[in-house]
Amino acid sequence: MSSDEPKPEPGPGQPSPEWGERPQSAQRQGKKAKRPKRKGWRRLFPTWRMLLGAFIGFVLLCVGLFALGYFLVNIPPANSAATAQSNVYLYADGTQIARDGEVNRENVKLAQIPKTVQHTVLAAEDRDFYTESAIDPKAMLRAAWNTVTGKGKQSGSTITQQYVKNYYLGQEQTVSRKVKEFFISIKLDREESKDDILEGYLNTSYFGRNAYGIQAAAQAYYGVDVGDLTTAQGAYLAALLNAPSAYDVIAHPENKAKAVARWNYVLDGMVKEKWLSAADRAAMTFPVPVEAKGPAGMSGQRGYLVQAVKDFITSNRIIDEDTLATGGYRITTTLQKAKQDAFVDAVDDQLMSKIDKESRDADRHVRAGGAAIDPATGKVLAMYGGIDYTKQYVNNATRRDYQVGSTFKPFVFTSAVENGSTTQDGRVITPNTVYDGTNKRPVQGWDGGTYAPENEDGVSYGNITVRTATDKSVNSVYAQMAVDVGSDKVKRTAIDLGLPSTTPDLTASPSIALGPATASVLDMTEAYATLANHGKHGTYTLLASISKDGEDVDLPEQETGQSVSREAADTTTSILQSVVEGGTGTAAQAAGRPAAGKTGTAEEDQAAWFAGYTPDLATVVSVMGQDPDTGAHTSLYGVAGLPRINGGGFPAQIWAQFTKTALTGRPAADFDLELEPGSEELTLPTTSPTETASATPEDPGTDTGGTTTDGGTDTGGTDTGGTAEGQDQGQDQGQTEGQTDGGTTTDGGADTGGTDAGTDQGQTDGALTGGGPLNGLTSPSARRSPPAAGR
Repeated sequence: MSSDEPKPEPGPGQPSPEWGERPQSAQRQGKKAKRPKRKGWRRLFPTWRMLLGAFIGFVLLCVGLFALGYFLVNIPPANSAATAQSNVYLYADGTQIARDGEVNRENVKLAQIPKTVQHTVLAAEDRDFYTESAIDPKAMLRAAWNTVTGKGKQSGSTITQQYVKNYYLGQEQTVSRKVKEFFISIKLDREESKDDILEGYLNTSYFGRNAYGIQAAAQAYYGVDVGDLTTAQGAYLAALLNAPSAYDVIAHPENKAKAVARWNYVLDGMVKEKWLSAADRAAMTFPVPVEAKGPAGMSGQRGYLVQAVKDFITSNRIIDEDTLATGGYRITTTLQKAKQDAFVDAVDDQLMSKIDKESRDADRHVRAGGAAIDPATGKVLAMYGGIDYTKQYVNNATRRDYQVGSTFKPFVFTSAVENGSTTQDGRVITPNTVYDGTNKRPVQGWDGGTYAPENEDGVSYGNITVRTATDKSVNSVYAQMAVDVGSDKVKRTAIDLGLPSTTPDLTASPSIALGPATASVLDMTEAYATLANHGKHGTYTLLASISKDGEDVDLPEQETGQSVSREAADTTTSILQSVVEGGTGTAAQAAGRPAAGKTGTAEEDQAAWFAGYTPDLATVVSVMGQDPDTGAHTSLYGVAGLPRINGGGFPAQIWAQFTKTALTGRPAADFDLELEPGSEELTLPTTSPTETASATPEDPGTDTGGTTTDGGTDTGGTDTGGTAEGQDQGQDQGQTEGQTDGGTTTDGGADTGGTDAGTDQGQTDGALTGGGPLNGLTSPSARRSPPAAGR
């Protein structure tokens, strides 16, 4: 066969040509050999040709969609923000509280706004506004990533996008709205100048206090026209754009640090952009805004209630502030009108009727706040914010800038029982555990330095039980207990009961027991409601339902759980019952029901508190002192013609009247308590507190149980007035057995049953476990005598 003759095709069973070898027929025809099919795992991966094709297709699709969106989405007319709807706020029974929604706006030209004020807004919101495009893809991707990864919702919008949202669209967080915003922003940037867009933005943005636009904001916060704003004032208004109501330092003084930080960020940004000199920046101080005046339609309690509900909605991220401001929502609250009216009547009858602002300057400083919660449901049933929202703008029930004082002490004891805590010498802390109540007694077991708190009026109580120390609100006992329990554990318990972890001055130190924390009245009501509910905590709620256009808005589910043991909560309730029965809170008996409660006084008597509950209702009342002109906290000395105001006075009286009226028609219920072992109330001999300086060697003192021969004051064998080595302020917890009751001391020390108790808290075994009488301790009849202190 010649070489140019075709080779025969391989027959059955014959091998094919080698791979890569072109058949002669193909060679003759000049054709390429077919690429062999990929086999095995290679088939799972796309070829580079496939990837390139997909990429090109994706790009073409995006370009097509962009072109389609650009031509289909037109710039619409102004949205309904210019004619915003009203939000309607309702009581639980459907009756109306208030209707808001009147838009406070006055448009101004950009030329009327000082250049420095314009720059403050740019520094706060969009520093590259004049040089960038209408959208910022990097910022949008960054904001989306932060939201997805849990770093919080952030805006990736430029000023142009925000203006489009404010003026042409709405605040709803939907994909379709974001798509429209994207295309309208691009079109608007091509059709309008940057100055026109900035002017529109400044006239439509929401600044809080129902102020839309920078002119309305200038009036609302500083009482001036926009042209008269200083750079510092403009920087604060610009800071408000980030969180309008939250950064109002008058309505929310607890957020002042965050607002000032944002203000500093704005000014520092201006320096960085060379819009402000460093020297001028350094000379600026934070411009505190004026106290707002609520609109006439929000007079009385209405404005306080509406603002509290708004804050609840936005802080729980149910609806954001800008969206809520567009209106149209029907908001049904948990507030009950009858109880709300009862709260107002109680404050008027027990406090305001005693106030004479014309005759006494101190009476001009009086503020009052209150809140009531159903312990079983966590629903806020009533709230008292102040005398009138149009006259006193700040809600006294929700502000967090007054110390809670001794109303915090029950949390220390609750923590002691919850953690099974013991004293320095190993005795389990129960209501009957004995502590040294000597005035200015240094706490033991704390390595943070010397801390020796003063008791109210400098009274020394000698050796007393925890129950009596609670009745009389003895600082020295509770400061020591905080150390015994561990101040970090006390803080944890307070948070578990309901105080926000961000509560100002809620710090882990022995002083935590005396209440330097500045929780709000509503915060404290939530915590006391947890005690009333046997240790079960459910976050409070002000909302029953929200709807718009017939569709319900989803509300967060209330999370309820056992935050502290029932034993810890109920044992605390038992000692708080004693406070009402014979301690500093006896005025609360006027409610005519089984009640538990605690009085409290802030430092320098700037606020007086009563926090209490029945099995059905937890209520906290606070009377505060504030200068009506400067807003500074002031003492309550001389109010209503009295030398001082304490928690057992006006606050407890208001509490009693409100509770009695609010629960009218509901059968009185006793507390169903499960107590810590050893908590039963003991029958004890009588003791009397003495002033630390009342007994001297020249004054024989008063002996009410033992014998003293050197001038100390022996109360039931307890000498609190001597100055010899027995009274050395330490806490020797040794126990002396075999001593007899009412022993004799001859050295100026404190003798309790033969035991030196100037520093020694030793008692017989039976006394420590609640199994027998305690020497020198307060009897029930003595505990029920009028209190010496108002804490």
